[in-house]
Amino acid sequence: MPSELFPKDHANKYSEIDIDQLKPGMYVKSISFQDKGFILKSEGYVLSATKIMQLKAAGIKKLIVDPAKQKAAEHIDKVMPNISSSPLTKLNKVGRPHGVSLEDELKNAQSLYSNAKDLQQKILGTVKADRELNAEEVRETTDAMVDSIFRNQDALACLSRLRSKSNYLMEHSLNCSILMSIFAKHLKLERDIIEQLALGAFLHDVGKVFIPDDILDKPGSLTEKEQKIVQTHVALGAKILEDTPHISHIAMTCVREHHERLDGSGYPKQFKDDDISKYGRMMAIVDSYDAMTSDRSYKKAVHPVTAFKTLIKESATGYDEELVEKFIQCLGVYPVGTLVQLNSGKIGLIAELNRDKPTHPVVKVFYNTRLNQTIPIEDIDLSKSKYRDQIDKCIRPEEFNINLLSFFKTAFES
Repeated sequence: MPSELFPKDHANKYSEIDIDQLKPGMYVKSISFQDKGFILKSEGYVLSATKIMQLKAAGIKKLIVDPAKQKAAEHIDKVMPNISSSPLTKLNKVGRPHGVSLEDELKNAQSLYSNAKDLQQKILGTVKADRELNAEEVRETTDAMVDSIFRNQDALACLSRLRSKSNYLMEHSLNCSILMSIFAKHLKLERDIIEQLALGAFLHDVGKVFIPDDILDKPGSLTEKEQKIVQTHVALGAKILEDTPHISHIAMTCVREHHERLDGSGYPKQFKDDDISKYGRMMAIVDSYDAMTSDRSYKKAVHPVTAFKTLIKESATGYDEELVEKFIQCLGVYPVGTLVQLNSGKIGLIAELNRDKPTHPVVKVFYNTRLNQTIPIEDIDLSKSKYRDQIDKCIRPEEFNINLLSFFKTAFES
């Protein structure tokens, strides 16, 4: 162990471990970044598996821990500083290539997405039991998602398209956090602002935990009374978070304003025009888009292109027209993860956008409708002249009895 980092009377109490040995509840004294030596100002407890993934993704190989301070994760007080705000950040940006491939980022993103879903479930249980929400744990998770988006945003964007009807509330908030981060990055907002927006989006619907399930999942139209009950989720969520330490004003704006509309038809305050902040306008777009493209108990999801058309149509009264345009630019005409059929009859998943030619993305094909059978997985870059294929339409997995999750794992993990 590099005992020169610590006074001699303390050197023997610390242990050097590999990153794979790190567990939640351990107390970290310092970290080593890709053999560049140990960095001291990173002291604190590791709160969750998300933090460990974040450290691995940043290239951390070894750590110095204090075994005597290890404790159960739920009793943690002094949390290890977040990687994006620690002295490691500069080293991380210099030491890591700009961006990584989709395949390389997907493994990390899948663990991150799974852990974030678990955290959403934990949050809902905590709020319902009237216990204090751990904002630090949430921030750690959303900051790690922002890290992933800066490495390759297509990984989490792809995962956000694989959703289930039964987990709508959890997946919607998680997906909104991903979309908000991608949107804010596209607008070139400061990193700290992006992280606050990701946190706000992650928590924006937390008040719905108090809305009865028979109303939230009602298959038919809501009565006027039921609509008013649903609308209370904004004020309920804001009240919960107002009493939670370390929730910024920007994050709170996402919660308070995501249902406000420019013409005053929104709720709960019926804000109009300049009363609605830029962040509230962004959140309204993201929230509406993800809701439209999600299967619900009472409606089928629409295709992304259809959702874009609705946002454009309603931007005259409800949404910020300029921001809607930038949101569409940021996701692409056919967002990553969208299932499409080509004019050749092949079916595939949008795997990569083409910023110069938005209607000519890279499609990972795996099925031929004319042959009614699977075909070898192949990446088709529609911008290349050797490919005559073009996108014919967006489709739903159930139209061809496709298990999209199974395909996704085969296509991207093999």
